[in-house]
Amino acid sequence: MIDLEKIRSVYFIGIGGSGMSSIANMMIAKSKIVLGSDKESSINTQELERRGTHIFYEQNGTNLSKEIELVIYTVAIPDNNPELLKAKELNIPLLSYPQILNLISKEMITIAIAGTHGKTTTTAMLAHILKGAHIKPTVIVGSATINQKINFIEGKGEYLLVEADEYRKSFLNLKPKYLVITNIDEDHLDFFKNLEDIQNTFKDLVAKIPTDGFLVCDSAQPHLKPILENIQCKVVKYESLSKEIKLLVPGHHNRQNAGAAFALASILGLSREIISKKLRSFRGVRRRFEYKGKTVQGALIYDDYAHNPQKILSALQGAREMHPDKRIIAVFQPHLYSRTKTLLQSFKHSFKDADQVLLAPIYAAREEFDPSISSEILAREIIKNGIWVEAYPSIEAIKIKLNQTLTKDVVVVILGAGDITKLSETLIFSSTY
Repeated sequence: MIDLEKIRSVYFIGIGGSGMSSIANMMIAKSKIVLGSDKESSINTQELERRGTHIFYEQNGTNLSKEIELVIYTVAIPDNNPELLKAKELNIPLLSYPQILNLISKEMITIAIAGTHGKTTTTAMLAHILKGAHIKPTVIVGSATINQKINFIEGKGEYLLVEADEYRKSFLNLKPKYLVITNIDEDHLDFFKNLEDIQNTFKDLVAKIPTDGFLVCDSAQPHLKPILENIQCKVVKYESLSKEIKLLVPGHHNRQNAGAAFALASILGLSREIISKKLRSFRGVRRRFEYKGKTVQGALIYDDYAHNPQKILSALQGAREMHPDKRIIAVFQPHLYSRTKTLLQSFKHSFKDADQVLLAPIYAAREEFDPSISSEILAREIIKNGIWVEAYPSIEAIKIKLNQTLTKDVVVVILGAGDITKLSETLIFSSTY
């Protein structure tokens, strides 16, 4: 049995991941010595380094020593990862990200925010509402809000608010008393067999809610219907709330996220007036239609983590809602060969609100090269919908193209979960409107 209070030094394999970096920030807040590794620098690793974390950008067994008392690893790494093998050789206690979440949450009242998309923003919205209220939860979220530099908030009481990830069934390590399901869609099909397999996993999560607990959801969504059969907890529906909410952040998807946050906060005893006031001051989340700045030509640059069809559709719909008279250029880096291939026909319909689409090469992440799918193949599908699209050999080639063609009447939305986010930083000249 691992006693986190007695642990002094922790090593993270894959420390830059959204959940992993949040736990690393928690360990820093508890005055632990934190080290870790990742394949490349990111917003998350840079913030951790600013807080004193030593990070290796090459995963090698020599990075670990006997002085490390606990190793936490992302489920995305393979079994033959050299650091994982070294930790086993040195007999260092090991916990996966889902296991550490289980350890943290089991003594707390857990509020879990799940869903194929929208869970990061919904978690951040709810954290923003609850932060100034009588409930001051510990918060583990995938991305920091615009107002906050890190993706962890140290709480004052017995509540844990956590973004619950479905990948590899990670969220089944939680036992929530309060659960939000924003939506269910096809994703992570490199692990799940199909939509039914995903739905069954969400059913297993709902089964963990005690009889005096609550499930908050939009019951009108067709993919949620099987989840609502024969459940014992109370169900609170939020679809009608979404129409009334006023926000700074654009898009129907954000109003839906706000509706879920509103419903949960109401269950916890907050008044409609307080919740509405808090939501009106919510400025958004990093890499969720995040305004980065202007280019030298005056074009506006936004950055978004969107990497599946529905997320892209929502981000571009929000861009069109906010900037109805501007030309919208979507720059998309597909994430994973398997996702691009499996969801190819869905991806082709995701760019309807863009006037122009520029595609970067597929970001492989944890996968081996697959010659049967490419950004060029995706481009040939998108163009069937009458949208101007072109695939480029590199991100640098896209940067050159943009610098040659941008004007003050253009909005650029950079999309993807890989390293495409770095493009936004290289394009901006000014960070103010």
